[in-house]
Amino acid sequence: MRSLTRRGVLIGSAAAAAGPLLLGVSNVFGEAKPRPLPITVSAYRTDRTAALADGRAGIQGCTVTFEEDAIGDMNTHVFNSPRTRAVTEIGLHPFMLAYANEGFRAYTLLPIFLLRQFRHKSIFIRTDRGIELPEDLRGRRIGTPGYSSTSLTWIRGILEDLYGVKPTEIDWVVSAADSSAEASGTASDQEKLLPDGITITTGPKGLDDSDLLEQGLVDALFHAAEPRCFTEGNSDVGRLFPDHRKVEQDYFKRTGIFPIMHAVAIRRDVAAAYPWFPKAVFDGFVEAKARAYRQMSRLGWATNMLPWFGQELEETKALMGKNFYSYGIAPNRKALETLCRYSHAQGLASRELTIEELFEPSSLYLQG
Repeated sequence: MRSLTRRGVLIGSAAAAAGPLLLGVSNVFGEAKPRPLPITVSAYRTDRTAALADGRAGIQGCTVTFEEDAIGDMNTHVFNSPRTRAVTEIGLHPFMLAYANEGFRAYTLLPIFLLRQFRHKSIFIRTDRGIELPEDLRGRRIGTPGYSSTSLTWIRGILEDLYGVKPTEIDWVVSAADSSAEASGTASDQEKLLPDGITITTGPKGLDDSDLLEQGLVDALFHAAEPRCFTEGNSDVGRLFPDHRKVEQDYFKRTGIFPIMHAVAIRRDVAAAYPWFPKAVFDGFVEAKARAYRQMSRLGWATNMLPWFGQELEETKALMGKNFYSYGIAPNRKALETLCRYSHAQGLASRELTIEELFEPSSLYLQG
């Protein structure tokens, strides 16, 4: 999903003021006229953000410059520098680790969840090692490009909760390179955190995660992206759950959890200066998502190449509800609390975090 180039698209989304604005100018009658707040918004350009990127949806009271970027680089922009973006997509678990372990407070979260994925699909295995069940992963060498990423934290938690396989029962191998770096950008330091109490080594220099699996240096690989050796059809590489769609649907039926990968962060100083700002941002992303829903329902079958797109959409709604990509705390509390529990239980976050401290207080009751 990485853009070929970073690009800034200036989008005029000025609207009637939803509260006091940054600046005011006088009109010919000497009255103060609100001036839109100029902000930069950074995210992947997806169906749910496209309307913000091209200006069909806006953020009330603001003039938006949209910068498309990769998640690793967006994380680095927030945690290190230059922090010029008032609104940005962010890796949820890296943010949690920075907050818990490093005292990071420059940004706060809004319950806008721009990337969600079920993660049973993300366990890849050597098909010649006798691995047929999740329990067969005990005692195996498992590769990963980033131990403490959001996706890996979900995978380990699900394996322990549902199948009793603990991280301490696995020999972990962190690859020297990430085969998905072109799409995800450079991983932040928070994704490289290694806890105490586990067996972990670094893979050979010059080999990425796909190389480790293809060459048989690991028995399995946990990775958010499909490794190169899998997409190229290597006969010795497969998924632990070949029919992962059914397994993931069963997981949702049992737990009600649609795992969250990315959220939206806003700068605290901007939120403090303009109390209307968090809700305006939330409403803008909700409107962009609503436009994507309408497109899917009306013309998704024509604009998407999948031959049974319509049936997939209908079945997803039947299982997960019409607003299956929900924003807001209330419909996502269980998923958020589960990730907080996983993070601390796996020795990554120094304490178990709460939703109330991570998210902007004025956004706790927003839904969309």
